[in-house]
Amino acid sequence: MPELVATLTAPLPAAEADAPQLVHLGGCPALLQRGDGELVVQLLDDAFGVTRTLRFPAPWPRRSGSHTVAPDADLAVFTGRDAVRAVDAEGSVRWEVRHGGWPHPDRGSAAFSPDGRLVWAHVRGPLLDAGEPDPDAVDEWLVLDAADGRVLARADAQAAAAGSVHVPHPDPARMGLSIGEGQDGAPLRWGHFDGERLAVAYFEGQDLVLLDVNPSGSRFLTVDHDQNTLAVHETASGAVVARWDAGTSAPRHPDAEPDNDEAEPYWDWAGGFVDDTTVLASTVESDEEWGEGRHWLVGAAPQGPAEPEPVGYPLPVTSPPAPLGAGRWYTYGTAYDSLHVWAARA
Repeated sequence: MPELVATLTAPLPAAEADAPQLVHLGGCPALLQRGDGELVVQLLDDAFGVTRTLRFPAPWPRRSGSHTVAPDADLAVFTGRDAVRAVDAEGSVRWEVRHGGWPHPDRGSAAFSPDGRLVWAHVRGPLLDAGEPDPDAVDEWLVLDAADGRVLARADAQAAAAGSVHVPHPDPARMGLSIGEGQDGAPLRWGHFDGERLAVAYFEGQDLVLLDVNPSGSRFLTVDHDQNTLAVHETASGAVVARWDAGTSAPRHPDAEPDNDEAEPYWDWAGGFVDDTTVLASTVESDEEWGEGRHWLVGAAPQGPAEPEPVGYPLPVTSPPAPLGAGRWYTYGTAYDSLHVWAARA
């Protein structure tokens, strides 16, 4: 049974904001929550106490895009319908990159590199006022200078996104991009910026949702678009080194009807690494019709994958998990207005 480390209360009312997120900024925990008018950033100490609160004015409503915060917390970048904009805590616009514009309700995303020098942004092409736009690119992937928004490199994402999520790698020159195309698929893109050119691995013919990268950066975790297979890949080659099929690795929910063919479990599009070789996954979505959702710890050590082990909690847990590394993860309270931080017991 995991240990409850902390319970954090969301700074904004649930009815007026997105669910809070717990992230690492510059190696320290931080609680982020986006409302329509602002992005609240609470910097935390190692005991998850609030040390400082920053409020970044939002340039557009939260449903119009996503956000990311610099490792030193001095800058927030907001992705919107037709622009990517960097704003400081005083509300001043540092820079803006305009693009072709997402059709409602589609949208892109952005993320800082771990060293804070780059911003990776997924936008709808062509770029405006950036020189040499590619009229054939539907989606573009950009590497921007975080200081002034200059486009350092760009590539055709070769997708038609409904939405996307960036998954940072410990190496500032590398980034993962998970693109959702609704029912049409889930393209995975892996980028490397050598200082001049953005090289992209496209994983053609594979519909994979990228969930996480392990702390050392040697492996990444995916779930296929059909939610049947959870897999760990080598970062260098993309090769699968461990996989778990839900139909054989996760037993039916104990309260499911035994003769119901629709009671087969499937993996959530959520989870990640709690340490370099241990994955935390869940089957909450497929379990909810039958009872309490389940979480699973699975090992992917060099000697081979282990079978999933159910996680037992001391209080009801209704959400999928969000791993934090270092043996920790968090889950949401029932109303998504708080979150619980957990640690694996030795």
